[in-house]
Amino acid sequence: MERHYRHLGAFGDWVRKAHEQRTLRPPAPPGPGTRAKVLDTLGFCGGEETPMDPRVEDHWERDGILGEEVSWSVGYGPRTRGWVLRPAGASGPLPGVLALHGHDGVKYFGKEKIADGPGEPEPVVAGLREKMYSGRAFANELAREGFAVLAHDVFLWGSRRFPFEDMPETTQRLGASTRDVLAEAGDAPGEIPPKIALYDAAAHHHEHLVEKYCTLLDTTLAGVVAHEDRVAANYLLSRPDVAPRHVGCVGLSGGGCRSALLQATCDYVAAAVVVGMMSTHEALLDGRVEPHTWMFFPDGWARHGDWPDLAACRAPSPLLVQYDREDHLFPMGGMLAAHERIADHYRGTGHPEAYTGQFYEGPHKFDLRMQGAAFAWLREWLEAGPKQPVMGRR
Repeated sequence: MERHYRHLGAFGDWVRKAHEQRTLRPPAPPGPGTRAKVLDTLGFCGGEETPMDPRVEDHWERDGILGEEVSWSVGYGPRTRGWVLRPAGASGPLPGVLALHGHDGVKYFGKEKIADGPGEPEPVVAGLREKMYSGRAFANELAREGFAVLAHDVFLWGSRRFPFEDMPETTQRLGASTRDVLAEAGDAPGEIPPKIALYDAAAHHHEHLVEKYCTLLDTTLAGVVAHEDRVAANYLLSRPDVAPRHVGCVGLSGGGCRSALLQATCDYVAAAVVVGMMSTHEALLDGRVEPHTWMFFPDGWARHGDWPDLAACRAPSPLLVQYDREDHLFPMGGMLAAHERIADHYRGTGHPEAYTGQFYEGPHKFDLRMQGAAFAWLREWLEAGPKQPVMGRR
């Protein structure tokens, strides 16, 4: 009897047929061979990745945090904007951390979703933080813990978003219809300004078009995003107030996806935290594909390995994964299978202690308890320095 898959219905036997065509998601042990396959699959992994024309645009002090607005060019599109945050009164170089904003279905904003700048956050940002981060700008709290933190926008978000007028007219109309449907269903908070609600609804549809362009350009959305995050990592490493080779990364959901991709592709990431973005891909086939970003599904990776293999390909580079037991985006079986697969990879390197998997009760989130554990874990690994040779920048 054929297995029934939600959202596939009469085409549930398609999954079986695909498995008959080739072996999908074979175990891919960490090491140079798997990493080469990751880089080849993602695309946008070659050449110089130094930020161009970096500038300090503004600076401020607020609530015990020194902040700088910085910008640079990645060589295409608008300039990237970011905020560098560090504790006021700190002297000397500090361990650096890239705080990676999530997808959230909110592309109008980027870094603002997880970091406070010189002004007050917009109501839509405050609402998102309340739901996902216990109401906290976690990047600022991380800076208070003694880190130099960079929160930056990435391709499709914030300063790096596509202008609404550059989207096709059909996408603009789909955005308007989606916004209205969400409003009628009560799924869109009333405090979201119409302009922002329209943009984010259109951006939902626009991401499919962007992935088509990525295919034509022989890359992936995951590859472009990871490339821009590596440029950001190189910017952070270039600063005299950041300790050399002591850079980590952390993010929830789409930010966790970015953290896994950065961990996999950047030799200068000494410790990575992936929150709420870990499962085997096989476990998602039963009705869990639709809500996810294209970043999570780099085209062609299934012939080489599964998502946990990609995240662990640089083992024993330190990795913390935090799982929410009632996460609506991932089945528990998929999270447990991913945890075991990553743990096996790290055991195989002889350094099982370099991987930590933590399971928390509750829905999709990065709450105060999880943040505290992640910050302590980053401090433990980054203050001691990298535990493996650093091979060179990507």
